[in-house]
Amino acid sequence: MDIKVLGTGCANCKNTIALIEQVAKDKGVAVTLAKVEELREIMGYGVMSTPGVVIDGKVVHAGGVPSRGKVEQWLAA
Repeated sequence: MDIKVLGTGCANCKNTIALIEQVAKDKGVAVTLAKVEELREIMGYGVMSTPGVVIDGKVVHAGGVPSRGKVEQWLAA
């Protein structure tokens, strides 16, 4: 599972990365996690508010830290 967190490095972006890493570890799900900080690339996904989360090329979240339950759903799919 290829996951990208879109954001310029704010606290919410860092918290989102930490949450995804923790849930993936707890669930035993192998993920490739990348951070996208380049504004042009973030805009290319159509994300206007960060953090954004892209899984396997599809935007699944934008704006604010996602809930733990939401992350668990993504990783279960």
